[in-house]
Formats: sequence, C-alpha cells, structure tokens
Amino acid sequence: MNPIIPEDIIERANQGMTTKEDALFLLEVPPFKLFELADRLRQETVGDTVTYVVNRNINFTNRCIGNCGFCAFCDNTGYILDIQEILEKVRDAEKQGATEVCIQGGLLPNVDINFYTDIIRAVKTEFPHIHTHAFSPMEVYHAAKQTGITVGEALTMLKEAGLDTMPGTAAEILSDRVRDIICPGKLRTDEWVDVITQAHQTGINTTATIMYGHVETIEERIDHIMLIRDIQKKTGGFLEFVPLTFMPYNNRIGDEMIRQGKYATPGIQDLQLYALARIILNTHIDNIQASWVKLGKKLAQVALYCGVNDLGGTLMEEKISASAGSTNGQFMSAEELEWFITSSGRQPLQRNTTYKPILSNNPEQMKLKIA
Repeated sequence: MNPIIPEDIIERANQGMTTKEDALFLLEVPPFKLFELADRLRQETVGDTVTYVVNRNINFTNRCIGNCGFCAFCDNTGYILDIQEILEKVRDAEKQGATEVCIQGGLLPNVDINFYTDIIRAVKTEFPHIHTHAFSPMEVYHAAKQTGITVGEALTMLKEAGLDTMPGTAAEILSDRVRDIICPGKLRTDEWVDVITQAHQTGINTTATIMYGHVETIEERIDHIMLIRDIQKKTGGFLEFVPLTFMPYNNRIGDEMIRQGKYATPGIQDLQLYALARIILNTHIDNIQASWVKLGKKLAQVALYCGVNDLGGTLMEEKISASAGSTNGQFMSAEELEWFITSSGRQPLQRNTTYKPILSNNPEQMKLKIA
C-alpha cells in the first residue's frame, strides 16, 4: 500500500507501537507518503467526520509573574477581569450557542485556590449547562503553592466547585533542557506530568498540547509526543492532542530566532508533525486537532489530509496568539467552520468538549443535550 515505508513500520503504526526510530525514519520519506499513512489511520479511527466545538476563550488577566521567553501576552500594567465581567462574557457566549468556555490567565501574585474556585462556582451557578474547560497545569500548580496545599487537594477543590475539564497547556516542550531556555520559571517536566496525571486520577479529563518550532530538536518533539502516549496508557485521560506552532513575533525567543534568520515553521514541517502525532498516538488518542488560529485556515484544511480530524473551536476571542503575531483572526462562526469542512470533502459535526455529538444549532436544545 505504501512501498516506500517498510512493512514493519506500518505494522507497528497500525498497532499503536511506533518507536522513536520509526518516527525519525518517517520524517525522511517523501512527505506525501507520510501524510498518506496518517490519513489512512485517521480514516480507520474516526472516519471522514471532522468535529468542532462552539466555545469562547476568556483570558481573565494578562498580568503574570512568569518570565516565559515566548510570551507576548503578559503585560504587568494590564487588566484583570472581575467575576461579573467574566460572567458577562459567558452570557454573550451562551447567546451565540456556545457549549464551552475556556478560562485561562496569567499567574497573579497574592491569589490562592479560592480565586480559581470562585470563578468556576460563579459560572456554574448561573450556567450549569455550560462546560467549564479551565486552568492550565501551571495555574493549578501555582494555586496550590500559593495556598499551601497539595496539587491533589487543589484539583479536588476545583472539581467540587464545578470544573469539568482542563486544557493541557503549559506543556510547551516536555524537556527540561528546552524549558530552562524558554520558561525557566515554569513547572518542570515531571511537575507537569504530575499535575496532569493527578487531574486524570481525580476524574478531570484534559487535552494535551505541544508548542513547537523554537529551540527544541526534532528528537525532543518526538520524545514529547511519546511521553504524552505513555501518560495516556496509564490514565486514559486525554481527550485530544493539539500541536501549536510557535509564533515568533513580539517575544524574546522569537526576536533571537529572527536575528538568526529563522522564522515560523515551514508549512510542510507543520503538516509532518500533525501526521507524526496521528501515527505515534494511533490507538491511544483518537482526536488530533489543528489550530486554525496558528496555521491559518487554508493550511488547516490541508491538515485534514495529514491525520487531523478536529478543528477546535469558534473561540470568539483569542488574545494570546494574536499578541504574538497571528493574523488569522480570533473568531470563526459555526457556519463558516461547517463550510470550511464541507469544502474540504469531509463531513462536519458539532461536538461538545468531551467529543459527544451535538446535532442542533438551537441553544435551548443544546442545553438539554449537554446537561
């Protein structure tokens, strides 16, 4: 079927047993042979349906005590939304048919776990049917440390307040060598793994991400995806894997890259990573998501033929990528997403955060389906 790729590599991919050596070999074959293998595995796993979620991002503050060299969002003279302002954004999202709000922000000094639980409790009190997808592993780690409690206790308090799922952000590259360069003040690789693993054990599903295209090696990208696979084997708690290409503008790491004549990742390299993610994670994580904000709409369409089966959300506002130079917009309506998918030769399906289908665009009916 794919004579350039040896049969033993194809067989291991089919069984979900791709090795690091296999992955490195696959990066040397003609890209469209790699894409063909990933596309077949995608079709066998999830068929020709491409999913999306109607959601809203709410970044409650751009102030942060962190020192991440890739961040263009942090502004310590910036804003902090109060709970009423957050609720107003949720109300607006509900009017537009959202089933999910994704709530994240910078790390504030002098806040404890109650700051985070108060946000979740307020949203769930007024909008019990809206899925709360909130707080990165770094935010949970920070909240626990500020409060003087364990990560497990913090997660339990968040779940009891109404937290449904967590974004698997703050992962960047799960290599301490890389983290020492790009985010030395952030939690270490084993600490990220610990927060994620405990979240899954607490009954909180998460996503998984990789932010690539800066100082990491190809081998470190592959190691990252394989570490995600290892966690999934133990917990089964990941809902999706989301590659996020580094945006090199308006931040220290990007400035250094540009001075060396390096810019954002080439499109073929982006698509190769999506394909590798599908192949390495085959049988372990079904859903590979392309970020249309990061890739742009047209390349995201091509990614649907490279192992991708999900296009993320409508977002409604997206400040973090925009501040780092993304020019692909901050909102795409459900109608445009469906056209976008259909025109790619695939079948669109609206989903909720846990990948259950939503068959109506009527907000009142969606409430009943999500409740």
